[in-house]
Amino acid sequence: MKKRFLKVKILAAALGITLAVQAVPIHADSVHVAKEGDTYFTLSKEYGVDMNKLMNANPNIPATNIYAGLKLNIPGETMKAFADPAPQLVTASLSVDSGQKMIEAWGKSFTYNKTLKVKATAYSSAASENGKWGAVDYFGNPLELGTIAVDPSIIPLGTKVLVTGHSFPGLPKKAFVATARDTGSAIKGNRIDIFVPGSPQEVSNFGFQDVELYFIN
Repeated sequence: MKKRFLKVKILAAALGITLAVQAVPIHADSVHVAKEGDTYFTLSKEYGVDMNKLMNANPNIPATNIYAGLKLNIPGETMKAFADPAPQLVTASLSVDSGQKMIEAWGKSFTYNKTLKVKATAYSSAASENGKWGAVDYFGNPLELGTIAVDPSIIPLGTKVLVTGHSFPGLPKKAFVATARDTGSAIKGNRIDIFVPGSPQEVSNFGFQDVELYFIN
């Protein structure tokens, strides 16, 4: 009898705690484990968090280097389960001031010294696409989002550019910062190959796209 009464009390207490949790939104930092295709833009929509706050909460994770399995801090906002079902969306932005040689993307401003229109393709970390050296760039570093393969006679290795004009779910919309860290036997002239995390089948959907590069300072 006492055991049954005790169980009832425990159940009632548990229900009380559950109801309290459901009734009160939780305001605290939380951690998101990135999945393929995540960007600061998509996460800001998913959690209803201002994108600049999201980026400031993850100062060591560049927008161009979000990959599956990476853990990101979601700043002290209402957690996803309790978020406003219709949060204000953060839209991707891109504006160019050719007179001042300035380009603004995602609320950040960059100065650039020249532009170049190129044909872009995409590649994955699959062994079939990376030869005997495996999924590493020209310098031996692991491939990461933000790595592009180039013809060094056109774009010197180490050059940082803002890639614009692309359209692909695995990449940030409108623009993203990339660095020329890789080469390829088929990448000659005004061509670049963009590394995108994902399966070869998914990445191949990128196809051939005309993009414009801004050589940022």
